[in-house]
Amino acid sequence: MLDKNGIAKRIAKEVQDGYYVNLGIGIPTLVANFVRDDIEVEFQSENGVLGMGPFPFEGEEDADIINAGKQTITTLDGASFFDSATSFSMIRGKHVDLTILGAMEVAENGDIANWKIPGRMVKGMGGAMDLVASAENIIVAMMHTNKRGESKLLKSCSLPLTGVNCVKKIVTNLAVLEVTGDGFKLLERAPDVTVEAIQKATEGNLIIEGDIPEMVI
Repeated sequence: MLDKNGIAKRIAKEVQDGYYVNLGIGIPTLVANFVRDDIEVEFQSENGVLGMGPFPFEGEEDADIINAGKQTITTLDGASFFDSATSFSMIRGKHVDLTILGAMEVAENGDIANWKIPGRMVKGMGGAMDLVASAENIIVAMMHTNKRGESKLLKSCSLPLTGVNCVKKIVTNLAVLEVTGDGFKLLERAPDVTVEAIQKATEGNLIIEGDIPEMVI
């Protein structure tokens, strides 16, 4: 199965030349490390950065240059910084081609829960609701199961929803799946992971058609 970097590396293959891409907190922030050098991509962070690069090497961090998750980042030539109003105008105006988010749960109809676990203190939803309400192309990066081994790909979400019927594709440590009207369609399996293992780890309806190829990352 894949680790977090492996998930990010596979998602990077979905990024196309000329895309404007928003990276959410967690695994999505790693995607910038793996995008091909022969394409031009603008990574946007909702705290007001356009033109993010890979994470800095140790000792080269600048504490004033951070992403939405307060991690230090690098910026590419031509990068710009702006206020939250401008940032969310980009998001709400549908100027972002691809949104990559983490999630705690995804339902088989594309619902996503990624901001709150009841009983735990949180300051608010942040920009998550704007991202899922405005984006037309959402890929979720997540682990297939939680720490107790329970599926996070469900028939319906049990946690408070961030968005409804909005997720298009999911990349986990076990598989690549497309959200369809009938459930999770299995597109690829992680190296050395069997279809049976993915089926066992998926609570929602899993659609399996023909031979499922192994991921190439």
